[in-house]
Amino acid sequence: MHSLLTLKHVKLMLEYISDGVQIVDDKGKLIYCNRNSALLDDINIEDSIGKHITEIYPSLKEEESTLLQVLQTRTPILNREQTYRTYKGKSIATINSTLPIINHDRVEGAIEISKNITSFKELTEKMIDLQSKVEKKEVGQYRESEGYKFEDIITAHAEFNRVKAVAMKAAATDIPVLVYGETGTGKELLTQAIHNSSKRKLKPFIAQNCAALPGSLLEGILFGTVKGGFTGAVDRPGLFELADTGTLFLDEINSMPQELQAKLLRVLQDGKIRRIGDTKEHHVDVRIIAATNIEPNLAIDLGLIRRDLYYRLNTVTLWIPKLSDRKEDIPLLTQYFIKKYNGLLYRGIKDVSQEVMKLFMDYPWEGNVRELEHVIEGAVNFVDGELIQISDLPYNLRKHHESHKGHHHSKLNQINCDSGLVSALEVAEKELIKNALQSCDGNTSQAAKMLKIPRQTLQYKIKKHQLD
Repeated sequence: MHSLLTLKHVKLMLEYISDGVQIVDDKGKLIYCNRNSALLDDINIEDSIGKHITEIYPSLKEEESTLLQVLQTRTPILNREQTYRTYKGKSIATINSTLPIINHDRVEGAIEISKNITSFKELTEKMIDLQSKVEKKEVGQYRESEGYKFEDIITAHAEFNRVKAVAMKAAATDIPVLVYGETGTGKELLTQAIHNSSKRKLKPFIAQNCAALPGSLLEGILFGTVKGGFTGAVDRPGLFELADTGTLFLDEINSMPQELQAKLLRVLQDGKIRRIGDTKEHHVDVRIIAATNIEPNLAIDLGLIRRDLYYRLNTVTLWIPKLSDRKEDIPLLTQYFIKKYNGLLYRGIKDVSQEVMKLFMDYPWEGNVRELEHVIEGAVNFVDGELIQISDLPYNLRKHHESHKGHHHSKLNQINCDSGLVSALEVAEKELIKNALQSCDGNTSQAAKMLKIPRQTLQYKIKKHQLD
């Protein structure tokens, strides 16, 4: 049996959504306001119902109200940023979507849904102001940029070393670069290395994650604003201006709205930007490095990256392999992170146990290098002794170890001691070496490290057991 939603049900539903909702009649008088909107705007619902919207918000001019604009134009306004003050003087920033309520071609009112972005906006503006002060202070002062360099990228993987070689060549140019890699593979590390090896290394390096902010707010952060550009806007430079003569790294560009990607494309083509609400264009000299955590061709097919923008960025594309595809790097990175956190936490951890290294080589590492680093950091904090043991690892790795323990059968389980101790030890040695080589994809240096024997000794034993 079907039942229709009543007005009572709709109101109840609106009371519990996380956004603010307001409805005005065709005269601009408030007829509905949910509790989130009332809390956000410091208004008393009972006192406000029936009042004109400009009475409720004294600082809001009629021409600035999105609700009144929609009543006049009959056209929806979507994802519009608005900054205003409540009657108590509190500054509020919202992203509004406002729709006309039309019945039989007559506008009977408008409904507005507001997402509170006040905290987002305050934090990003503080970051921009701080960056601006730092850059002004350091004008004319030559300095080495902080951050990573190519020597900080640790790898024994052939393909990743090829990527590093291409990146080093790209660093000597000003062409745009597109970096693809799963989350945690080290995209920002590679882009900082490019910047710090370029002629721009004494200039700003600014990174912005495009997935961290709503699209309308991101536009103001990137391009800047002028007073009057939108309600509550002030004169403020964007990241393009702050990164002038330097490098701007745009991470997860596949999360950037398509219309903003079109503006980015114009900057790449013309080298000019226009602040929101401004009529003048400003020339900027910024090198763009963009990154995506989705395979570029798939991102294009899904409509997440504009095809024309991709072709403009695709001058140099660097593909960072995931950690599970470069397992020979796991022992190297493990030692690097142990050394790093020994220094930071004043510990004296020497290594991981052989059992832990075998687990590390078998584990899928869906969080990539970042996950490995966090595992080592946690273990170094709490381990007793000089070796990290299975018991020192997080629950998910211990669970993986337990669930796979029974699956690793080898001839070690089938050694016949009747043949004598020497013969049994020979069989055991051969199987341990074979397992280590398989875990390290045949890399003898890493296998020797796992077995804790010199590389020359391992090479001798490989020949002895005919494991070439």
